[in-house]
Amino acid sequence: MRYFKSLTPGIFRARPNRFLALVELQGELQRCHVPNTGRLGELLLPGAAVWCKKAETPGRKTAWSLLVVKKGENLVNIDSQAPNHVAAEYVAGGGLGIVPDFVKPEQVFGDSRLDLYYEAGAVKGYVEVKGVTLEEDGVARFPDAPTQRGRKHLLALKAAVAAGYRATALFVIQMEGVNTFSPNTPRDPAFAQALSEAAAAGVEVKAVTCRVTPETLSITGEVPVVL
Repeated sequence: MRYFKSLTPGIFRARPNRFLALVELQGELQRCHVPNTGRLGELLLPGAAVWCKKAETPGRKTAWSLLVVKKGENLVNIDSQAPNHVAAEYVAGGGLGIVPDFVKPEQVFGDSRLDLYYEAGAVKGYVEVKGVTLEEDGVARFPDAPTQRGRKHLLALKAAVAAGYRATALFVIQMEGVNTFSPNTPRDPAFAQALSEAAAAGVEVKAVTCRVTPETLSITGEVPVVL
């Protein structure tokens, strides 16, 4: 995935609320949209190097969006929309072990809207994509804040398997330098339990890492999932 315009480097200063960051850009303090509702406490630290994109919508309250943060030697993409785009490319290219005839975004199953639906001959499948920005000692974890919506999606994937569909929970880790993926049990034990139950019911659980630059995000490969 390539962003349409080059990003501008800056220095993170503060996050007054979950949707707003104050970033020093080109010598001026700018109000930037944070396109991620997670806590991001280990990333958005005062003085952190960041990259921001100029808004393309005229008259928007925030003229910039904060998309990339440097953590140690790694860059971490925090754009919550980006994982769905790279996941669609990944699935369409055979990342799930089968090359689909087509991939459609945002398809309804039951009372849930799942991120991707695909068909490959007689195989029909759903994919729910979760972006991951939290890393601890080489382990990527999700979620970084409790998510009832995430648990609902896992129930929908279980129901899809019971109805004869293939179903996948795909965790897109928005960084490199990760060895394994695990649910964040201390932060959201209910989600961790739901993920284990979904896997036992036949839902595939996959985790992939991404190469991040200030202008691109691309999936590089799978890492083991430890439930």
